[in-house]
Amino acid sequence: MTEVGRIMALLEVADAVLVPSSTDATAVVVTSVTHDSRQVQVGTLFACLVGDRADGHEFAVDAVQAGATALLVERELTQPELSGVPQIVVDSARRRLGPISALVAGEPSSALRTVGVTGTNGKTTVCAMLAAVFEANQWATGIIGTLHGLRTTPEAPELQATLAHFVAEGHQAAVLEVSSHALALHRVDGTRFDAVVFTNLGHDHLDLHGTPEEYFRAKASLFRSEFTPLALINTDDTHGRLLIDVVTSSDEDITVIPFSTSDLTDVRVTATSIDYRWRGHDVSVAIGGDFNVSNSLAALESAVALGVEPAIAASALSGLPVVPGRFESIGSSHGSRMPFSVVVDYAHTPDGLAEVLAAARSVVASDAAVIVVFGCGGDRDHAKRPAMGAAAAAGADRVIITSDNPRTENPMSIINDINEGVDDHYRDHVVSQPDRRLAIGTALDVARPGDIVVIAGKGHEQTQDLGGNVVAFDDRAVARSFLDMTTPESMDLS
Repeated sequence: MTEVGRIMALLEVADAVLVPSSTDATAVVVTSVTHDSRQVQVGTLFACLVGDRADGHEFAVDAVQAGATALLVERELTQPELSGVPQIVVDSARRRLGPISALVAGEPSSALRTVGVTGTNGKTTVCAMLAAVFEANQWATGIIGTLHGLRTTPEAPELQATLAHFVAEGHQAAVLEVSSHALALHRVDGTRFDAVVFTNLGHDHLDLHGTPEEYFRAKASLFRSEFTPLALINTDDTHGRLLIDVVTSSDEDITVIPFSTSDLTDVRVTATSIDYRWRGHDVSVAIGGDFNVSNSLAALESAVALGVEPAIAASALSGLPVVPGRFESIGSSHGSRMPFSVVVDYAHTPDGLAEVLAAARSVVASDAAVIVVFGCGGDRDHAKRPAMGAAAAAGADRVIITSDNPRTENPMSIINDINEGVDDHYRDHVVSQPDRRLAIGTALDVARPGDIVVIAGKGHEQTQDLGGNVVAFDDRAVARSFLDMTTPESMDLS
């Protein structure tokens, strides 16, 4: 809770104008912030955001009638219904929304050990691991990310309200997945991080950013002293090394801590576990895949940088629960041991899919097959579809291209885009099946002893968007239902 006058003081450098400019206006109390007129309560500051589909200024009267006591606008509104309601006129309501939301919420990120994790792949896993380490260190920790809301990073009012809720609940720490969308749209502005973490950068979200260079710039924008004094950066990634150069040459107020899996020894990886030696301690995590060695190292190094003892951090990961849909091993409900492995992973970018398939390849015998089922989302970045097809064909022995969330697009049109990236050399082991359930069943049916089936793209998701009709669909449940019907004894293992 705050007053309009304090908000104006916060925005002094932004040349904000208050209408009407009066003592009464500056004394108006603001208890919450929203950009959604349906969420307005008495005491709310309503932010009039200008979007691609709607202009929030058109809902200002509705917001005031619902109880809004102030407005954040980009132009003065003159409707009679708004007479006397303080209007804070700014150059960009979106750019100012984050700091205002933080102020009204009581600057909650400053009351927590707050860590932001960004990168194309690995954000969810790193956050889950880091939270487990913090909890083992007796720091009650809240998580904001893909598994905990509709967006990876919520809009600023919801983000700050959630952080404030963590503080009120007695949490000592918070870990946040910070998406490129959130950075480009200023959702985390006003948040103060004790540390930020960079995992990697691949091809994704070019429908928003336009070019890989702009995508990188969006990610790099988190690594500034206005957000944090400490950056942990993966130097095994080319863009991580580039990011270090950018940060060290432009912001002397940030300390950079690089990390690399080359510093580890005795690394052992299976489909269900990773083990290695780190800082004199044995680390064992019940999650498979080579890429999770890097993810776990990011969590460990971040925790130590913030004061956790290495022994506590290493021990904490041994009890890590399954991270839903992240190289998650799937078995039958009745516990029968299957002669082949099945994993579900959220990989939905060319680099992410290539990494998952490489990890799968590394844990099976040389004469075993890697089988992948995947698709691409509709109404999203078209450019990555052929690249996904190329990654799948190069990384797997059998490829079944199917639907992901086609949304309003024709599923076969998406599949055809994916197929454009498949080299003729691999064409014989690539098939298309737009029905995702049948595609998963086909993959499990052709799997032989020792093989591994990778079901990629949707991970933890429990629905599928088919032409705007959202239906229940969980890759893990679907795979398990097929495995329940296919016991080792009933299989044709020839």
